Amino acid sequence: MNNQFSGPNAWGDYLTALEQIAPVIEAIAVTDYYVTDTYEEVLRHKAAGRLPRAKLVFPNVELRLDVATVKGGFVNLHLFVSPEDPQHLEELRRLLSRLQFNVMQDRFDCTRADLIRLGKKADLNITDDRAALAYGANQFKVNFQKLREVFSESGWAKTNILIAVAGGATDGTSGVREAADQTIRREIEGFAHVIFAGSPAQREFWLGQRDLRPDEIRTRYGGLKPCLHGSDAHRLDDVASPFGNRFSWIKGGLEFDALRQACIDPEGRAYVGEQPPGSAMPSQVISHVQIGAADWAATPDIPLNHGLVAIIGARGSGKTALADVIAAGCDAISPSGWNADENISPSFLARARRLIGNASTTLTWGGGATVTRALDGSDANGHMTFPRARYLSQQFVEELSSAKGVSDGLVDEIERVIFESHSQDDREWALDFAELRDQQTSRFQQAREREAEAITDISDRIATEFEKESLIGTLTNQVGQKKKQIADYTADRAKLVVKGTEAQVARHTQLSGAAQKLRNTIQAFGRFGACLPAGLERDAVPNSA
Repeated sequence: MNNQFSGPNAWGDYLTALEQIAPVIEAIAVTDYYVTDTYEEVLRHKAAGRLPRAKLVFPNVELRLDVATVKGGFVNLHLFVSPEDPQHLEELRRLLSRLQFNVMQDRFDCTRADLIRLGKKADLNITDDRAALAYGANQFKVNFQKLREVFSESGWAKTNILIAVAGGATDGTSGVREAADQTIRREIEGFAHVIFAGSPAQREFWLGQRDLRPDEIRTRYGGLKPCLHGSDAHRLDDVASPFGNRFSWIKGGLEFDALRQACIDPEGRAYVGEQPPGSAMPSQVISHVQIGAADWAATPDIPLNHGLVAIIGARGSGKTALADVIAAGCDAISPSGWNADENISPSFLARARRLIGNASTTLTWGGGATVTRALDGSDANGHMTFPRARYLSQQFVEELSSAKGVSDGLVDEIERVIFESHSQDDREWALDFAELRDQQTSRFQQAREREAEAITDISDRIATEFEKESLIGTLTNQVGQKKKQIADYTADRAKLVVKGTEAQVARHTQLSGAAQKLRNTIQAFGRFGACLPAGLERDAVPNSA
């Protein structure tokens, strides 16, 4: 539709540009509107020997939805089709044929023949099939609801197709800004697995690092989404030269499944930029392992990917052997590991001790440095060596897996990791985790002890108060009994008064009360005199009294 490649050698120039570009293009998605003509042509050239470094070529069928943008275009949707199925072209054509465009009192299917028929019917002056195909593709619009229905009904499509939607304003969902279309925009973006966008802002948004949190992205759009960017080359100068050198980098093997994995982990496996994101420092990454003087090693030279995270293979294929060999080259095997009993140790180097002979391992690090170590441990753990890696052996992992509770080995390893995560300045001269822990927690231990003492004191006081409260009932009863006894005595005394002597008894009671009051006063001053400071005359008390 916008083919600016010209000349008798247009295809040759196009393929040469792809082959010579730097960085090397290893995966190519060939784009066509509604059909796969260009993809099939690329496959024919590749079968003839072109594009030798491109290990993955797959179709990218572009569809134009019937959803308009504010800039006068329509939202474009892309179908990434896995080439793993030998019948993927037939299945793809069958899927596309179920999409229809109803116009001019006719129905046109999304097939090459019907697109040509649409082009000729829309413009009666067109007679050339190629021109009619371009014009028909420009007119054909796919109903989004119909597309979603067709996709949901096809088990093959769910397994073999990833859906990408353009994120720009001209032909992407960013251009759908009318309030009435916001719902359909959200539906389209939620339907897509991939967003075609090269800007850092778009990538951050779809990773949940801007306006919405990751959980909000998942709730609203069905998941986080990777952003990819293509060259969209319509002329030779743009081939494999995306705007701003925004290349798409996918972490994974050269297979379509790497794209599926990128949809699961978009932040860690998909990136757009001139260079791939940096990882570990080259000097800290092993790039190559060579096993010398070992006729038992079927593959003595082994290059390692800088992103290596696992050694996978069948039982007996040499996974433990390779891990042990690498650990030996890193001086990461402890003396106890070298001296382990060969009859019970799971270590390859221990079990094969008698057969290793003069074999050695040479590690090449990413910075160019090489280190050679004997595989019998004869030059291991020297006073000038130090472990350049941490080796958790198979035996160590098995012990952790079989432990019923938290094992000492796991605790020691956790403590080591925590200690080494602190810089030298933060360690405050501590030599190990235990010393660092004591330094960091001493003030908290002291505060805890003070609080514990305060809690103990308060507990004792509370217990005393509880004990006093428990005596209230008993003392109340005793007070009641005493009052009753006083009342009885008073009543008995009244009965002893002889008739005619009531005035004398009253006077006697009055005098007894006054005398008791004086005795109480004298006793009070006596206690006061006992507390007088030295030098104060004690006879001042009676004079005052």
